[in-house]
Amino acid sequence: MDATLHLAQQPEADELLGRSPLAALVGMLLDQQVPMEWAFAGPYTIAQRMGRDDLDAHEIATYAPEAFATILSTKPAVHRYPGSMAKRIQQLCQYLVEHYDGDAATVWKDATTGDELLQRLKDLPGFGPQKAQIFLALLGKQLGVHPKGWRESAGPYGEQNSFRSVADITGPDSLTKVRAHKQEMKAAAKAAKASGK
Repeated sequence: MDATLHLAQQPEADELLGRSPLAALVGMLLDQQVPMEWAFAGPYTIAQRMGRDDLDAHEIATYAPEAFATILSTKPAVHRYPGSMAKRIQQLCQYLVEHYDGDAATVWKDATTGDELLQRLKDLPGFGPQKAQIFLALLGKQLGVHPKGWRESAGPYGEQNSFRSVADITGPDSLTKVRAHKQEMKAAAKAAKASGK
């Protein structure tokens, strides 16, 4: 994997995301209840605090849980909920070690259809249906992973020229458009709730 991503909006953090399948997965895992840039800068921060230039699933899977939680909670914290996210990252790495010999890229390398890949992503700890679809769209749109029918499997996130998620962010302009779309969706949901629909 060697791509140029602009998800963290920090050159070093984005460089890691573009070359490290595990960093990209961990960034996606962290992408909830915090700004997207904060989430996707997380893998770089974790690697730095571990004294590494990449994340290693085997190392993280067997790391002492309290010590790993400290890596995430040291200020500035990697996430708003560093303790629970440390646990989730370790669960993800343990799953990758158990099912994919610790190689995150194997999750998508030999998937032949979009539906197969979507199911593999949904099977990952911490990846619900929406997160799995967004990551599938990111793989397809920016990382050159194109199993048959991937756009359809990614649902609305797979649509061309859309600005719905991290899959569509290629720089500051697209980040602004995705933010605007998310605000519209929140406003629509709020309005629907208020009208009792």
